[in-house]
Amino acid sequence: MSKSIIYLVTIFFAAGCSHKLQQGRLVTVRGEIPVEEMGTSLIHEHILVDFIGADSTGYHRWEKPEVMDRALPFLLEAKRRGVNTFFECTPAYLGRDPLLLRELSENTGLHIVTNTGYYGAGDNKYVPERAFGETPGEIAKVWIDEFNHGIEGSGVFPGFIKISVDWKGALSPMHAKIVKAAAITHKATGLTIVSHTGSDGPAFAQLEILKSEGVSPEAFVWTHAQDGTFEGYIKAAKQGAWVSLDNVNRNNHDKPGGIDWCVALLTKLKKENVLHKVLIAHDAGWYNPGQENGGNFRGYTDIFEYLIPALKKNGFSQEDIDLLLVKNPQRAYAVNIRKAND
Repeated sequence: MSKSIIYLVTIFFAAGCSHKLQQGRLVTVRGEIPVEEMGTSLIHEHILVDFIGADSTGYHRWEKPEVMDRALPFLLEAKRRGVNTFFECTPAYLGRDPLLLRELSENTGLHIVTNTGYYGAGDNKYVPERAFGETPGEIAKVWIDEFNHGIEGSGVFPGFIKISVDWKGALSPMHAKIVKAAAITHKATGLTIVSHTGSDGPAFAQLEILKSEGVSPEAFVWTHAQDGTFEGYIKAAKQGAWVSLDNVNRNNHDKPGGIDWCVALLTKLKKENVLHKVLIAHDAGWYNPGQENGGNFRGYTDIFEYLIPALKKNGFSQEDIDLLLVKNPQRAYAVNIRKAND
């Protein structure tokens, strides 16, 4: 059978076997919830990340009880700050552990969301070998199967698609293939595409691929947009894409992600009337299996301790804060097939 036929069969199979999930809901590691129950949400964080590479990583690399002991206090502190939903953005072959996440969710009461997809940045070090010879449809079939049947028999289902491309320059053929696979998966599942991107060029290259595949920019989150430009943010937001400023860190000072930098940028975005397309998070954590005691674990509270007070001092209302942390995540991550020109 030719690859083109396999591609068409894959799409037909996905369309006919879609998960019977009601639109407008969120898939967490403990099941589906209405998006209205999300509450305050951190949309880009990590609990565990393993940088050894796709050919060597696996559950043998860490002990779940040790990771639990390390991460639990940080998650509980985030919950005390009002966080109700926590998006864990570690993809497959980079340390994703659905059973660990479910146990942490049960122990904290947080809604934790995991993902499907492949991480192409880092010279494809975290992409499984078989993917290099597969079509976009064949890659998408793996991700759609996780949506329909769960991740590796765990009973845990993904709540979004996490991909990654190189942060500058033209998309490589492999990364373009990953983006096309994400488009196919979105059309079959309604899961939002969250792409580790960085600068403007790769962001708009991905948006062009998605639109050519019939997917609306509304389904795309430009992750690490703090590495882009203000002009790029406005252009992407006006197309409908989500601009994710996900490196809030008090130690960055006036650099991208720093508190003063965030306040200045968010103020400008508010003046441009695009705050309704902006997301914020820390990109914090995480337990690293290659380091003693998991390394330097960064907490998830800088937004609440530093950024929100600074925003309020600069004229932001509670309604503005709720837009960034409650309403925008609901709209961005609700399961919903978003086709181009809808």
